[in-house]
Amino acid sequence: MTITTRQAEGSVPVTILCLHGDLDASNYLDVIDAAREAYDAGARHILLDMSDVPFMSSSGLMALHSIALLMRGEETPDPEYGWSAFHTMSRDTEQGSVQTQVKLASVQPRVERALRMARFDQYFECYANQEEAVASF
Repeated sequence: MTITTRQAEGSVPVTILCLHGDLDASNYLDVIDAAREAYDAGARHILLDMSDVPFMSSSGLMALHSIALLMRGEETPDPEYGWSAFHTMSRDTEQGSVQTQVKLASVQPRVERALRMARFDQYFECYANQEEAVASF
């Protein structure tokens, strides 16, 4: 996976992480690290451009959830704890509130299905393209 970063301006500054390749166990920590670097540099709103992500595994879901927690200033779950990290994700999605610090753009059909199955489509706002997503912040 390749990750490129750029800045955009909505009503707030937005950091765009463009992900290129499958998002899975081989690279999900890299995605979290990229978001953590952005957070440490002052980012508080992140847009994940998923236009070049044809597949996302459960590890990818873990990455998305971790980034949302990070942007809220919370600790991310330790991936070494496996299922307990997934239970944390489940609790957040069951609360029914959409978080607003992390949004997704250009989600591909297979990834959209994974989001729907995990009920993350209710937790993350998804937009057709970067422009619409940036304007929504």
